[in-house]
Amino acid sequence: MSQINKLLKQAQKMQAQVMKMQEEMQKKECEGTAGGGMVRIVLNGANELVSVKINPEVVNPQEVEMLEDLILAAHAAAQQKVKEVTESAMGSVTGGLQFQGI
Repeated sequence: MSQINKLLKQAQKMQAQVMKMQEEMQKKECEGTAGGGMVRIVLNGANELVSVKINPEVVNPQEVEMLEDLILAAHAAAQQKVKEVTESAMGSVTGGLQFQGI
């Protein structure tokens, strides 16, 4: 029975660490760029859009579709960085174990 209690305590400790890590992740910011840095998007650790920066040289009324593509590419790059940072932080808390929904 003491093994079960020990296991439960470890699980509770890990849960507290995961919650703390999630709070810390929301404060982190990850930047994605496209077009050689002409479009920059910053997301926080909760994948919320923080800022969009567009170099005026890219703004051409004749090439709106290209600008839209650059924005999407920069957003995807920022999302990938958020995912990598989150997985890295989560791995340090869980020792590499994968949990659904976290």
